[in-house]
Amino acid sequence: MAFPVRACALVGKFSDPRVAESVNALVLHLQSRHVHVLISTDAPFSSEGPGVVRIPEREIGERADLVIAIGGDGTLLYAAGLVARHGVPLLGINRGRLGFLTDVMPQPQDMFPSVDAALQGRLQADERPLLAACLHTASGTVAEALALNDVVLQKHSTGRMLDFETYVDGNYVNTHAGDGIIVASATGSTAYALSCGGPIVEPHLDVFVVAPICPHTLSDRPIVVSSHTVVEFKLLERPDTRAQVTCDGTVLGEIEPGDRLQVKAARERIALLHPKGHDYYKLLRSKLHWGRGSFER
Repeated sequence: MAFPVRACALVGKFSDPRVAESVNALVLHLQSRHVHVLISTDAPFSSEGPGVVRIPEREIGERADLVIAIGGDGTLLYAAGLVARHGVPLLGINRGRLGFLTDVMPQPQDMFPSVDAALQGRLQADERPLLAACLHTASGTVAEALALNDVVLQKHSTGRMLDFETYVDGNYVNTHAGDGIIVASATGSTAYALSCGGPIVEPHLDVFVVAPICPHTLSDRPIVVSSHTVVEFKLLERPDTRAQVTCDGTVLGEIEPGDRLQVKAARERIALLHPKGHDYYKLLRSKLHWGRGSFER
């Protein structure tokens, strides 16, 4: 990343009035700092002006020095998908609900100092590992994608369970019956995997959480494996089997009996920028309401 930043992309659901409010303020602020503002040609944004450049969304990773995601964690995950292969850092402005990843508050006294610090390279870059998913079909086609949070194999448009096998580095682990399974990075351990009974993992540990979704047997529990392994799933024959694979909520493809899904650590990493005083455990206390009571600090 080049400093000072010369081109900054804004990503978010601009149709949301709260997001639009922050976007308009950010555009003016970035213009005052003589920074080119990159906005997708598909975004519903009408306040054009000097330094505002409309580009195809697919070019954001190539042309931006910094990306600011305005919204919730889903918006930041979407932005991560745009820049994952380009090494562009992300700053998240929290206009969502939970906000494990978007931790800059939208009030001007919080937002503008953090943006200025990011432009000047004064924020700490928190590098997070990515997951690499590879879907091999029986017909020989291959689909690949990266994910910051998780790769999910799940049933699709049917009430029937899935049957599938799990392997770690080629070693058979289990045969599952249920709604699917999640492979989460340490970052994604506080997302979908958490709701399936998975553990919270400190985000810099080199591990995967493998968490079954609504398993048919109570003995089918989440496990933690090294991120230096390859986790593989094989879908088994079952009447009316329909399933799909998603990476951070984006569909990678349909998976059918005989297909294989492999998940491993990606070579690429994502840099999240945090404001001064960022504390992961303070974030957990805030979002999960820990420490409430007479012993709260």
